Amino acid sequence: MVSNGLRVLGIAGPKKAVKAAATSGKSPRYYPADDIPRPKHSRAKKHNPPRVRASFTPGTVCILLSGRFRGKRVVCLKALESGLLLVTGPYKINGVPLRRVNQAYVIATSTKIDVSKVDVSNINDAYFARVKSEGASGEEEFFENDAAKPAIVSDQRKADQKKVDAEVLKAVESTPLMKSYLGSNFSLKKHDRPHKMVF
Repeated sequence: MVSNGLRVLGIAGPKKAVKAAATSGKSPRYYPADDIPRPKHSRAKKHNPPRVRASFTPGTVCILLSGRFRGKRVVCLKALESGLLLVTGPYKINGVPLRRVNQAYVIATSTKIDVSKVDVSNINDAYFARVKSEGASGEEEFFENDAAKPAIVSDQRKADQKKVDAEVLKAVESTPLMKSYLGSNFSLKKHDRPHKMVF
C-alpha cells in the first residue's frame, strides 16, 4: 500500500500509514558532543539509616582501635544520625575530647556507667563540621612555609566539653576503680588471643 509517498508493507489503514510516517527512520540532525549521563534507577526512594550495633548504648565503655587515640578507653554517649558514635574520654582522665568515631574500629565492653544526666542533645554531625580557613589559596598556599599550624578549638566546644565531662566524671567517681580503668590503655601482649577474650 502506498500512502502520501510512503510505502507500507502489509494491510494498513490510514491511521497506520500516519504512524509509519512519524517513525520514518530519519536520524536527528543534532547530536550532543558528550554523553548525557542518565540517573541510575533506584528502587529505594529513601535509604534506611545506618545500623548501629546493639552493644553500643549510652554509657558503654569502649576501646578505640585506630586513629590518634587508639588503645584508649572512652565512654559512648550516643549514636549520631550518620551511624558514627559520639564518645568522650573524659578529657581530664585520658585526654580524649568529644569526638565522633566509626563503630567498625571500636570494641564495646560489658562495662557501663550511668550517663542519663548527661545532656548531648545539641551535639550532632553538623556540630563537627570543619570551618574553612581564610588564608592564602592556590599557589601562595603551596609555596608557604610547611610548618604545622596548631588546631584552634572554639570557645563553644571548650564549654561543651566541660559541661559534658562534669556529669560524666560524677558517674565515673561514683564507680570504684573506674577512673583508673579509663585512664589505662588497652594493649595486647605476646601470647594474648583476642578472639578468646571477653570484653
